[in-house]
Amino acid sequence: MSPASERILLVDSYDSFTFNLASLCRRAAPACQIHIIKNDQLTLPELLPFLRCFSAIIVGPGPGSPDVSKDIGIVKHLWKLDDCHLLPIFGVCLGLQSLATEHGVSVSRLPVVKHGQVSIVEHTGTDIFKDVGMVEAVRYHSLHAELKGDEGLEVLAWASDDAGHDKTVMALKHINRPFWAVQYHPESVLTQGGGIEVMLNFWRLARLWNATRGRRIHPWNNMGNLGTPWPNPYPPLASIHTTFPRAVLTSAFHLPSIGAVGICELLGVKDESSPFVMLESLSQPARYSIIGCLDSASARIRYSIGDTFLQFQMGDSFSQIQLGSHDIWSWTSAFMNEHKACSGTSNIPFWGGLIGYLSYEIGVESLGVPSTAPPADKRHPDMNLVFVERSIVLDNETDTVYLQSIIDGDEEWLIETAGRLKLTEDTSSYSYNIAPSSTKVRSTTSTVILPDKDVYVSRINIAKEHLYAGDSYELCLTANTRVVLDDPLTSKPSRTYSSSWERYKHLRELNPAPHSGYLRLHPTTILASSPERFLSFSRPPRSTYQLRPIKGTVRKGPGITRAVAEQVLRGSVKEVAENLMIVDLIRHDLHNVVGEDVEVKQFCTVEEYKTVWQLVSVIEGQAADGTDELDSRRANGALGWEVLRRSLPPGSMTGAPKKRSVEILQTLEDSERNVYSGVFGYWCVGGGGDWSVTIRSCFKHDDRYNCQPSSKGTPSTSSSTDPDAHVEEWVVGAGGAITALSDPQAEWEEMTIKLQSVLRVFGAAIPRGN
Repeated sequence: MSPASERILLVDSYDSFTFNLASLCRRAAPACQIHIIKNDQLTLPELLPFLRCFSAIIVGPGPGSPDVSKDIGIVKHLWKLDDCHLLPIFGVCLGLQSLATEHGVSVSRLPVVKHGQVSIVEHTGTDIFKDVGMVEAVRYHSLHAELKGDEGLEVLAWASDDAGHDKTVMALKHINRPFWAVQYHPESVLTQGGGIEVMLNFWRLARLWNATRGRRIHPWNNMGNLGTPWPNPYPPLASIHTTFPRAVLTSAFHLPSIGAVGICELLGVKDESSPFVMLESLSQPARYSIIGCLDSASARIRYSIGDTFLQFQMGDSFSQIQLGSHDIWSWTSAFMNEHKACSGTSNIPFWGGLIGYLSYEIGVESLGVPSTAPPADKRHPDMNLVFVERSIVLDNETDTVYLQSIIDGDEEWLIETAGRLKLTEDTSSYSYNIAPSSTKVRSTTSTVILPDKDVYVSRINIAKEHLYAGDSYELCLTANTRVVLDDPLTSKPSRTYSSSWERYKHLRELNPAPHSGYLRLHPTTILASSPERFLSFSRPPRSTYQLRPIKGTVRKGPGITRAVAEQVLRGSVKEVAENLMIVDLIRHDLHNVVGEDVEVKQFCTVEEYKTVWQLVSVIEGQAADGTDELDSRRANGALGWEVLRRSLPPGSMTGAPKKRSVEILQTLEDSERNVYSGVFGYWCVGGGGDWSVTIRSCFKHDDRYNCQPSSKGTPSTSSSTDPDAHVEEWVVGAGGAITALSDPQAEWEEMTIKLQSVLRVFGAAIPRGN
């Protein structure tokens, strides 16, 4: 009989670095199968029968305290296993604190919190540190163990750079039982010397302990399911139909004298009653601008969290589709499977497909965190998408225009539209690329309702208390500012209602951004000027999934050279720590879906944009060959959609660990974020996708043109159709990452600076004294 496969049990305490740790385990033990369970998933009696099938247990990190039952769950019982169930255990961070607590060691707060900071770790050179040289370790903790010497534990490593402490414990072992633990994070991207080296030593010691005691690993026969195996092949869709993909019809030509603005106006963007979508690149590193050529038959998909149905609209046909066995994510994936296309121009990122936005709350729902808003407050759909069959893509580097259609036999539209564009170019007297604004902005037209400064500052202090307590490493606290337009802007001698399009044109002049966008998907309109790409994925096969978090910004100005920006950003412990925490969180999210192949391509590089310097990291992943090939044969890009689902809400807008941070933020913020800090972008029928974080943006609710289902299931329009009776109210969200090093006054000022770039669109300014 062949020996049983070796297995590792990884206990997850709801952390956002768990899959990084799983990846580290696989590097140390490539042939080992890893099973992951939550720390409250099973009781000890339920778990015990499975332990004979495992070679070792890894107790992962997590938020909270080792002496709080809901934080630690089953972990506290593992250190007291009886001899017949005993097996090697390795703890990380909270795992070390739990080992210490269960053996009578006092765990208390550090004088200075260490979240995302690197320390030199000294060690004994024995046990898990055998043959290990210098260790530079990333620390994410505010609590530490204080040994007296009689608890049955031995210190293996320590740090000497903490104020008020000669030595802070960094690693322990039990003197009689096969237990080892580290306080730092061996799985962090910046840990050097004490990561894979220590995990290899633990695996060696664990196998040696099992062998010398004659502990036989039992086969898994008839043991059923335990946790989630990792890497976990992407599960198939609930129903997969082989659909012959449609061909993309394309016409390309050089058109240097008309830009995105001119094309949009030619297509009727000024008609506020109709839907319109444009994703625009106004600065590097983005390159293409995408315009949806919509008509009354363009399919609309709207969904609100908590509903068991979605709203599907095509022209005057309106239906509520029950999700049934689907959730909204798998339903959308199945929809895209039925609308695949091929044969488009390979270097053009979008051939047609879904364009729109996903709210912050739809990501919160995917974490299993319930909404705190009453249903009556849900004015904006959480998923609001339109299916684009005709599109125009502008290559801003070459001034090439690509007309595209995925409608069979649509050559006539290509010819007609090309003729209209060329005629417009011939008769243009100036370039539309950066068209002069036709809107005269007057500050008297706007009422700005800012968050209460004292309340905001007090919540920063509450957030910091959570950080000191170990509940989170970083919290992205935000607040909404409302702009009420009592007097519409004036664009002509006579009073006219200033359209959202005119405001967008002003925004793109004031704050040109690589990920700009104008999305008018009633009842929601978004004016976006985001600097941050969230997730892009290339077409399969061998798709690359890339995330580009931004943490750290310096506005350009006199004397702010690249060298100065480098010093301010890369030289700041706080800025680098913020970026590192999100990088490690994103690595975890990617590992969760694609498996082992995740790499940080760029860490904390200062990039130059038109108005700012920013600290940017780049993380990329690729799925295993078999998984990616399966994705390319069915719903093109379904794996990218799954990466998006499991990565929301954006970690740069929550903090880490993500689930606990979101729960804390719900207690610190007055209202749901809605569109703000969600994502907007596209999913192409060819399988690619690109989604940006909805920041430096504003949005409004406008139900004057919104179709709602009547009691008979047919569409009816809102009765509020008089523009003169309509009062515009725009929402601008802003905030910042709160760490233990944050200064409340500085955080308030940072939030108001971010607001100002958008408020200028309304001729508004932050009142003095704020």
